[in-house]
Amino acid sequence: MTQTRLKPKDQRLIHSGISWEEFKSIETGFANAPGIRLFYWGGEIEILAVSQDHEFFSRTIAGLLFIYCLEKEIEFAPTGSFTQEKEGVASAQADESYYIGRGRTANSPPDLFIEIVFSSGNESKLNRYRILEVPEVWFWEDGLFAMYRLGVEGDQKISASAVLPDLDISLLSRCLLMASTLEATREFRRGISI
Repeated sequence: MTQTRLKPKDQRLIHSGISWEEFKSIETGFANAPGIRLFYWGGEIEILAVSQDHEFFSRTIAGLLFIYCLEKEIEFAPTGSFTQEKEGVASAQADESYYIGRGRTANSPPDLFIEIVFSSGNESKLNRYRILEVPEVWFWEDGLFAMYRLGVEGDQKISASAVLPDLDISLLSRCLLMASTLEATREFRRGISI
């Protein structure tokens, strides 16, 4: 008899009516808790405990983008899940974030935020990223990327990245779904060298 093993998924808690000061106090309480991401916007806090699958996809995306930027000789600065904040208004920890084509600057957000999503809420998450003035956000969900270009005139769903315009998103998606990380890396390298 075959046993079915359930994979643990992300655990997500959302609570409304939280002040910025309360959020900062909660954030302090989670300061040394690995695998916890905190988000805040409009009086709402989201506490996300990420699963092993979540971390797998996050790290694999980071690895493949690292290879892509090196192969294409694109200057980049990965900033991981570093917290981005607008004091008193919004706070977010994307799974991966990048400055592309330039170095890090103290007063500007990264050019690209990537979130792995095993729960709903992509559209509402765009609000906090718009407030943080993030130019581009990707959500990896159900084997696909949903990509958005954010601006003062609203959020625009895009089919190709503006910050990495030559990146074949379908190739990246296919490779992320391969059973072997080694094969995925080989396939991705072959695909970007064409």
